[in-house]
Amino acid sequence: MDINNKVAIVTGGASGLGLGTVSHLLQKGARVVIFDLNEALAKKVTLELGENVSYEIVNVTDEESVLSAIQQTVEKFGAIRICVNCAGIAPAQKTVGKSGAMPLENFKKVIDINLIGTFNTLRLAAAEMTKNDLLTESGERGVIINTASVAAFEGQMGQAAYSASKAGIVGMTLPIARDLSSFGIRINAIAPGLFHTPMAAGIDYRVIEKLESLVEFPKRLGRPEEFASLVVFMIENEYINGEVIRLDGAIRMQPR
Repeated sequence: MDINNKVAIVTGGASGLGLGTVSHLLQKGARVVIFDLNEALAKKVTLELGENVSYEIVNVTDEESVLSAIQQTVEKFGAIRICVNCAGIAPAQKTVGKSGAMPLENFKKVIDINLIGTFNTLRLAAAEMTKNDLLTESGERGVIINTASVAAFEGQMGQAAYSASKAGIVGMTLPIARDLSSFGIRINAIAPGLFHTPMAAGIDYRVIEKLESLVEFPKRLGRPEEFASLVVFMIENEYINGEVIRLDGAIRMQPR
């Protein structure tokens, strides 16, 4: 898909991997709507990035919130062609710790935001994409890209909820690609490793150094623009469909 003049929505687009993606898509000529709960931050980055970006305050776990934002996007910019899901949380808590078993509501919250929120957004975006005119001879109408994690494959101690949510994203990629194939809508997922994001900002520098040492090459954390570059590649390459691609410097996470 040629990104120029296409409309994209990016959940969690006000910071981290989402913001990197928004910036990259704008550079490619897209018109982008940020879906985020942080209104102050969304407003700030929208003012900084220019007239081709807007924002909607969205709770990805709420059907009406996402549906309303999609309708507002279509009214303002036109047909949605691209949906990139970056919204998520990554709290750490052991299954059983010093205070006993992990509260079930803590596990449910992570699943609700990371997995159900991703599915909620993509299913509503896909339904809107089915109304689009065909873009190519192959019959392409839209592209969806989700954010998984290397934790889907090598979850560390304390990551039971996070790993389960990201494994769910990995597991649903191919079935959804098959579900949407008749509509000409592709879906892929990226499984990033360790990246410079707000999630990593609060980690002690000594921990960061240890994590960087686990990366085979290059010996550093990933950059949001590197994630965004892969997003762009997946959008532009029509033959990538139903795939989960690791973006991690060949890291394989240790138990702790």
